[in-house]
Amino acid sequence: MRRSLLLSFTSAAVLALATSSAWSQTWPARTVTLLVPYAPGGGHDAMARIVAERLSARWGQTVVVDNKAGANGMIGAEAVARAQPDGYTFLFASPAEIVIAPTAYKSMRYDPSKDLAPVTLAGMTPLVVVANPAVGVKSVPELIAKVKANPGKFSFGTAGNASSQHLAGELLNNLAGIDLVHIPYKGAGPAVNDVVGGQTPLAIVGMAPVMGHIKSGKLVALAVTQSERAAFAADLPTVAESPGLKGFEATHWMGVFAPARTPDDVVQKAQAAIREVVTAPETRARLLAMGIEPVGTAPAEFKAFLAADRERFARMYKLAGLTPE
Repeated sequence: MRRSLLLSFTSAAVLALATSSAWSQTWPARTVTLLVPYAPGGGHDAMARIVAERLSARWGQTVVVDNKAGANGMIGAEAVARAQPDGYTFLFASPAEIVIAPTAYKSMRYDPSKDLAPVTLAGMTPLVVVANPAVGVKSVPELIAKVKANPGKFSFGTAGNASSQHLAGELLNNLAGIDLVHIPYKGAGPAVNDVVGGQTPLAIVGMAPVMGHIKSGKLVALAVTQSERAAFAADLPTVAESPGLKGFEATHWMGVFAPARTPDDVVQKAQAAIREVVTAPETRARLLAMGIEPVGTAPAEFKAFLAADRERFARMYKLAGLTPE
């Protein structure tokens, strides 16, 4: 009987593997959803739409972008974490809902490290401090001086609470000894719109949604938050170049995730396709013009990156003087 049971179990396992392999060979066979956990108009939304367009052409299947904003990306991330692991739903994520949330919140409705499978680090972009021209500042030192002279009167918009943008602003507050008031939005797009319109004086966001406004003069770029100047904006200083802010650093990325238990061969196929489309010369040039550096790492490499990034943001969260909610 034991031998019979073992043979039955082995046969079932082999059949399951064969069925899974055959199924993955035909994937994708229908519409694929790329969920962006923020409102339209931001850098994540912009890159996701380019990726979706290219993947649709490559696969011969429609890839749709679904914006599900709220709770600083966590509503959308949870939706993907709870989705069927069938290769037809992916998350186009930011650091906020993946590596910052576990430090920022005492409890969450999903576990990013257990409920989501890393597919690829799709792109990197510097954060940039921008101001409405009416604020009358052109550099971080000028901003710091103006805020100190007018305590409590200046605010900055970001994509949401506990986002990399929020942390960058609070780190600036802490290190510079100023009191910029944080205004969280449901994405970078709405935040940028309010700064352009004059409702909010400043914003700290990714480069993509502000590049056009900087070139047109509707926004003034003060500095980037990464440790080195951006290659495509070499004339723009880093925050760390300002007196008293040496060592200041905040980065931002776009990553793709699948629900946990999505077949590994599907994850691998998705990663290879995304890498191919984002690094293609035409797409790469288009993304660089938006301020996004295309990447396309393998899943294992992305997983290692996330582990290091989680620790880095935890240190940054503490340095910014924030405590879990």
